[in-house]
Amino acid sequence: MSIDATARVHPSAVVEDGAHIGPGTTVGPFSLIGARVRLGAGVVVKSHAVVTGDTDVGDETAIFPGAVIGEIPQDLKFKGEATRLVIGKRNRIREGVTMNTGTEGGGGLTRVGDDCLFMTGAHVAHDAIVGDRVIVANQGAIAGHCVIEDDVIIGGLSGIHQWVRIGRGAIIGAVTMVTNDVIPYGLVQGPRGQLDGLNLVGLKRKGVSREDITALRAAFQMLAQGEGAFADRARRLRDETASAYVREIVDFILADSDRHFLTPER
Repeated sequence: MSIDATARVHPSAVVEDGAHIGPGTTVGPFSLIGARVRLGAGVVVKSHAVVTGDTDVGDETAIFPGAVIGEIPQDLKFKGEATRLVIGKRNRIREGVTMNTGTEGGGGLTRVGDDCLFMTGAHVAHDAIVGDRVIVANQGAIAGHCVIEDDVIIGGLSGIHQWVRIGRGAIIGAVTMVTNDVIPYGLVQGPRGQLDGLNLVGLKRKGVSREDITALRAAFQMLAQGEGAFADRARRLRDETASAYVREIVDFILADSDRHFLTPER
């Protein structure tokens, strides 16, 4: 066990032999820190939280009461193999959130980036890769093997099907089931998620230029109404556009994927 002299561990907390508690970190009452857990500097683990498994928690991340972080995957194929969970810096992991370690068949690693917010009851399953500045609202669930790129927002009570990729800057509305890949900056909503447009509010908040937003809107229209298959339309866009944002969408569409795409309604 390694507990920095500046860390504060409540007497009722359980810190198992082998755990590493970084400088300035706080572990609240009745929390459990497992033997293979490494908490960075300035981490806050509030009361009644569990951090277990082979889990790294980055600096200044806060874990709220009732969260269970680093437990084994909810996968019947898991047989106790050595897998990990890595969480970046400055994340806010609210009450009742669950995050699982990976599986051998999925690469053995679940990873969460920096500056994310996981609201009450959110779930990150085995082998998911979550980027930076992602927001998952209350009771949102990310299934196994998903890739959630930077700046994505997932609405409350929404579910992301296993193996789905969600491109950077996309937004998923509340109470939405997403079963196929979502292009960068896409707007998805409805009980069975449909690609209804672009995340224009998010683009404007990020300060994206009017010229790029105009190019993205034109690209979306071409993807929705152009001739040929969806991938063929994307290839034509690749040849015609000068916008880096549009190229990002094209590259996302033409990359390897285990799922189909949510496509714009004609």
